[in-house]
Amino acid sequence: MGKVILICYAVINLIVFIMFGADKTKAKYDKWRTPENRLIIGSVFGIIGGLLGMVVFHHKTRKPKFSVGLPVIFIAEAIAAAVVYTELIL
Repeated sequence: MGKVILICYAVINLIVFIMFGADKTKAKYDKWRTPENRLIIGSVFGIIGGLLGMVVFHHKTRKPKFSVGLPVIFIAEAIAAAVVYTELIL
């Protein structure tokens, strides 16, 4: 069961990473863009993919909604994961 969850999480992060890359490409060619809310919601479910997408593609790095918001989401998820992990062990 644990492997399935990790695989699903990896796939979600890959999708979010690709979303950031695709939106950056669309921005360069003045095409239809992915709404910011979709990128943020995607990042809630795949924060690692969101952060990597932001850094690798240098996309949305000047917008506080992303440059501050995504690290805050990461910290909140890390704290939640630590609490859940601690509760499972105790």
